[in-house]
This record gives sequence, structure tokens and C-alpha cells, in this order.
Amino acid sequence: MTGPSPGAPGENLPDPLIRRIHLIIVAVMEVVMAGELVVLAMEQRWMGIFLVLMLMAVIGVPALFPQKLPVFIPVEIQIFVVLFIFATLFLGEVRDYYERFWWWDLVLHTSSGVLLGLLGFLFVYMVNENELVDVTMKPSFVALFAFFFGVGIGALWEIMEFGADQLLGMNMQKPMLGDPSGLTDTMWDLVVDTLGSAIMALAGWRYMLRARRDRTDYWLRRFVRRYPRLFGR
Repeated sequence: MTGPSPGAPGENLPDPLIRRIHLIIVAVMEVVMAGELVVLAMEQRWMGIFLVLMLMAVIGVPALFPQKLPVFIPVEIQIFVVLFIFATLFLGEVRDYYERFWWWDLVLHTSSGVLLGLLGFLFVYMVNENELVDVTMKPSFVALFAFFFGVGIGALWEIMEFGADQLLGMNMQKPMLGDPSGLTDTMWDLVVDTLGSAIMALAGWRYMLRARRDRTDYWLRRFVRRYPRLFGR
């Protein structure tokens, strides 16, 4: 049975439960950040107010108006993204979790490596499933691409942090383990990015091997059916 044609009713619509979870998560985040705005206003921390307002818009607008996004992003991925933005920029920068918890940055970078590896895996899987592309890739190649995709994006993030510190006077590359230069922080970020990407790549490789052997790739098949346009269907 073929999937719905482009433009068919219900195409690219997420599961109602997942959509509801997304909205609840965003609503909780917006309430927390609104409360933080009051505190920042009382303390007259204007830069913090500006950052929180920007975060509220970045997190809230795509959830309320998904049709306004320049590209279609599955809601499952949006949930991961907003959680990461909230943990990184709001909890990390505004609430100073990076200073209060030495392990906060390492946990976020490890999880980002897993998430980016998953995105790389899904990207190659989309190419593999696209009916317009006549190519079949080995699980080892898909895993290798997912690994280097996660590591590469992690490296670009570190370059962005360096640029923000140098050009804007920020402190994103923080002192760590007695090293005031931020180099140790950067290297540990890259190490855990690599570890997270490797975990996801290995998991994806085993998943594809088992799915091709036993024909049990049900999760990815459901993802393909739910978002047919992503796969050229």
C-alpha cells in the first residue's frame, strides 16, 4: 500500500499524543522563563532579560505555529531540540548551572552527541528510503556517517563558542579543572560529543543489522509513514 500523496489531508501530522506532550513541555518552559523574567527585572539584569525573551520566542513560536517554519521538522525532533536549548541556554547560561554543577556541560554535550548521531542516522535513512534515489547503503556506512555527523556538528558548536567569546566578550568556554583558558572545557566537550555520537552510531548499526535480518524495522517504518514528504512519498 502506498503512502498518502503530497497535500493529502493528515500528511506530516504528528501523533496527537506526541503533539500534546510537546505543547505541555513548551508551556512549562514558558512559565518557568516568565517567572525568571520577573526576577531579572527586579535585579535590573537587562542582558538576561533580552536573552530570556529571545529564548521564549525561539521555543514558543515554532510550537504554536509549526506551519510557519521554513522547513518541516518532525515534532519528535522538536521536543529534543527545545529541551536541549532550555537546558543549555536558560538553565546553563541564565541560571548558571554551568557554574553550579561542574558536570552539567559534560552531560549536555554527551546527550547532544547522541541526538546529533540520531539525526545523522535519520538523514541517511531518509536518503536510503527515498524512492527518487536508487541507492542502498550498508549499515556500517550509515553508522559511520551518523558518527561523523555528530562529531562534526559538535566541533562547529565549539567554534561558535570560541567566536562568541572572542567577538562578543561572552564566557561560553569556561575555566575547568584549574585551566582558566577554556581549552580543557573545549576538549572535554569534544570527547563527550564523540562518545555520544559513537553510542548512537553503534546502536543504529545494530538496529539496521537486526532489522534487515529479521525485517523488524517497525519504529523507522512508522516514522516513514507518519512523515511521507520527508521520504519523497
